[in-house]
Amino acid sequence: MAGGAGRAKKLGTLLSGLLECGAFCGIIFGWASLVYVLKNLDYFKQWCESSANINPNGTLYPDCSGQDEQFSLVFTIGSFMNNFMTLPMGYIFDRFGTAVARLIAITLYTGGTLLVAFSTPDLAVLLFPAMSMLSVGGILLILTNMQVGNLFGKYRSIIITLYNGAFDSSSAIFLIIKVLHEHGLSLRTMFFFMAACSAWHLLRTIFLMPRMHIPYPLPPAYNYGLSCPGRSQSYRTYEEKRPPEDDGPEEVPLEPSAPKGNATVESFWPCVLSWLFMWHVVWLSVMQLRHYIFIGTLNPLLDHLAFGDKHLVSIYTNAFAFTQLCGVLCAPWNGLILDCHKRNKAHRAEGAQGALADLRASVPSLVLTVTQCVLFSICAAVPMLPVQFVTFVLQVISRSFLYGGNAAFLAIAFPPQHFGKLYGLAMALSALVALLQYPCIALVRGVLQGDPFYMNVGLIAVVLLAYVSPVVVARECRRRAKDLEAASSPLEASTSAETPAQTPH
Repeated sequence: MAGGAGRAKKLGTLLSGLLECGAFCGIIFGWASLVYVLKNLDYFKQWCESSANINPNGTLYPDCSGQDEQFSLVFTIGSFMNNFMTLPMGYIFDRFGTAVARLIAITLYTGGTLLVAFSTPDLAVLLFPAMSMLSVGGILLILTNMQVGNLFGKYRSIIITLYNGAFDSSSAIFLIIKVLHEHGLSLRTMFFFMAACSAWHLLRTIFLMPRMHIPYPLPPAYNYGLSCPGRSQSYRTYEEKRPPEDDGPEEVPLEPSAPKGNATVESFWPCVLSWLFMWHVVWLSVMQLRHYIFIGTLNPLLDHLAFGDKHLVSIYTNAFAFTQLCGVLCAPWNGLILDCHKRNKAHRAEGAQGALADLRASVPSLVLTVTQCVLFSICAAVPMLPVQFVTFVLQVISRSFLYGGNAAFLAIAFPPQHFGKLYGLAMALSALVALLQYPCIALVRGVLQGDPFYMNVGLIAVVLLAYVSPVVVARECRRRAKDLEAASSPLEASTSAETPAQTPH
């Protein structure tokens, strides 16, 4: 491997990527902490109205449901862009490579942080494009980091899962901003610092990332970054150069192996129109909607339950943000559930039998993810502040299982040739469903008069729809098992019939 990237360089790429995902990529999901700061700075204050609301201390506090609605709209648009833009951003990454994708991500991220830095209560409208740019820039950064797992062979799946967990944990960055703001540091200064960090992203792009893509399996003496002479190798280039008899290193791939020989591959549109995919999109969409509504309305929910007590709201906001840090620890659990059958020699089947075993293993994961979300939704519907500590824990576990399970299921259930397109399409369709969070918030403000209890109860019923997906998967497993049994029976019969004829006289 002379001339290839050394262990130190690979480790530097891994750790710097983990820092990048954990500090920058998913910060919008710490929105509740930033809203607390923005409210103290009187953003959208003109939407508050005087009211006769009285807290337990006997003091009046204003009706700021209009202000909460504006903040929720900012998060709705930002979270929508985070998912919907996965499809076009994935195409840019596939078509133009890592360097171009990261330059676009850095530009969007820098622009978003500068817009927040230059925003004021009079220019609060800048938050709308700012959060959208931070979302799209962050999702594109983590997209380019997923390939880092290819540098580490059999640890590939663990690293990819770890990066997704770091993405979840990055929401705690807004907690740090909240704490620093309470200690006197201005919002503008902190976002100027975040904008300056783009120089670090740029240096990492030049020295620790390939120009195109990191291949898998990794070719001998593979190098990348500025020190690599000429162009970085792409997967296609390596596959063309690799000898036909060389199967590459013996590693466990994240996705199912592509069919070999004359095996037929199901085309894209039959996959999209299958019940398996459509109910999986429902599974993803309803639970993601529940999470987005919770995150987008957490601050007004706490304000409602605490009767306007800012100290209590601050304590619970900090508790929520701290639990988000555990996302990096929760993310690998679902992967272990999905992969545990691979450790059993009895399940090390190949071909159709192996694919069926993988699909069967996904059923417990799907059921467990829905159950976690139902429990989280029940706790969120209880109008008692202490119960929300349990809600926070269940929310971060459920969210970690949701996104890791989504990617893993699509990789298991469908041909790997369509994984990128199906993943992008599922995220885009779920983003459209996520837009329902804004009318839900408007419903609470209007008809429900600021009390989210009945909306939360309704969301429990909506989440229960997700149980249909594992039922559909289980039925599909039974159908495939019957087909395999029917296909193997004639073969066994013909083999037994030919055996006497082959016996020498």
